[in-house]
Amino acid sequence: MTTTASHRVYDSAAKRTPLVSDFRNLYAHRKLIRLLVTRDLTIRYKRSVLGIWWTLLNPILTTAVMWVIFSQVFKRADTGDVPFIIYLLSGVLFISVFFAQGLLATGSSLLNSRAILSKIPVPGEVLAVTAALAVALNFVLALVPMFALQLILGVGIPWTVLLLPIPILAMLLLVTGLGMAVASAAVHFYDTLDFVSFLVQLSVWAVPTFYPIGMVPDTFQILIKINPLFSFLTVFRGFAYGGEFAPLWNFAYMGGFALVAFVGGIWIFSSSWRRLVAYL
Repeated sequence: MTTTASHRVYDSAAKRTPLVSDFRNLYAHRKLIRLLVTRDLTIRYKRSVLGIWWTLLNPILTTAVMWVIFSQVFKRADTGDVPFIIYLLSGVLFISVFFAQGLLATGSSLLNSRAILSKIPVPGEVLAVTAALAVALNFVLALVPMFALQLILGVGIPWTVLLLPIPILAMLLLVTGLGMAVASAAVHFYDTLDFVSFLVQLSVWAVPTFYPIGMVPDTFQILIKINPLFSFLTVFRGFAYGGEFAPLWNFAYMGGFALVAFVGGIWIFSSSWRRLVAYL
């Protein structure tokens, strides 16, 4: 008596329908995504003495150094009722940790997973989404010290933290979409990652991550506000410690740009996948 087992076969040369095929693959491999995210977090910290606690300590140390440098420069700056250290930490976490690290991790996901792709039939979008989700989870864990600091300094934790999934999800869509577009280009041109890394560093300075926008001359503020990251950060800060809603245009700009980047990035990735496989 013989039995036959059906196996899911992934053919990289099969015809793909952008977006439809990608979402279908992500749903079909949802358990693998969960496994890979767990693996990424485990591997990242298994040889570290502090382990997962480094996720909490790293942004604190970064913020501490920046606070020592900039606290005197911006000591008279208007950051509202929140201490400068909270303003600074929120910017470092959301822009430097979530956006910057997420974009670079997703953008390099295919190159870093060549060994896996050469041995196991895994759709490339699964690896890209896994990288973005791993950084998102790191970011969520890193919020713990910020909330603890808010309690210690008397800022408190407003009820609007319950709405934080909105900007977090929007940033996840942004990072995933842009990262998949970068990953597609990086396979052909490795210098893409160096160039994107430079642009990411500029983005940290192009939005009020560590400086209050009130210190920028009015004629230049418009240049900062048209940067989509400004709206992402404004919404996040309003929910995280401000206990308030950002202006409606910030929500519209954030949501619209996140969706465009997500859909556009997946479309580019899916449309170029056949050519990407040949280079991997």
